[in-house]
Amino acid sequence: MERPSELLADGGVRLRRWSRGDGDEALRVTTEALDHLAPWMAWVADGYGRPEALKFIERSQADWDSGAAYNYAILAEDGAAIGSCSLMARTGGFEIGYWLHPGHTGRGIATRAARALVAEAFRIGAGQVEIVHDAANHASAAVPRRLGFTEVERRCPSQQPVTSSEVGVDVVWRRLAGPVAAG
Repeated sequence: MERPSELLADGGVRLRRWSRGDGDEALRVTTEALDHLAPWMAWVADGYGRPEALKFIERSQADWDSGAAYNYAILAEDGAAIGSCSLMARTGGFEIGYWLHPGHTGRGIATRAARALVAEAFRIGAGQVEIVHDAANHASAAVPRRLGFTEVERRCPSQQPVTSSEVGVDVVWRRLAGPVAAG
């Protein structure tokens, strides 16, 4: 399978591959969003500092090189990171993950970022794309719904909820290769 482009765009939303030297930017946007992310993201539940940001950038480089995942910064008009999104390799296609700084939610940015990732996944040959979120995360659920995904499964992971807002039921949405809904 071909690798995705390092730069993607959709409806004014720009995505850029996280790269070496982006540790400070990853640290800034994540720490500014900690209170917003902590109820949903186990990886920030115990805080997030420079070591975690640098490890994320290193892992992003290794994952890109191996094809395991393709991590992107979601950019503001001035080029500053306002969130992050990923294409993660799965059997038959990709899973998409995304989050935004709370100052940029409610504007369709996550939907446009996800739509750019879906289009790129299909362009490079994926047969399907999935989005998985906790059933209590209604904001995350709105994205696949807008993009024409179909809910295909609800499952209870073997672990108990890790964060304060999770109910411990994962909702799996799937979209098969084809045109991506305008959302």
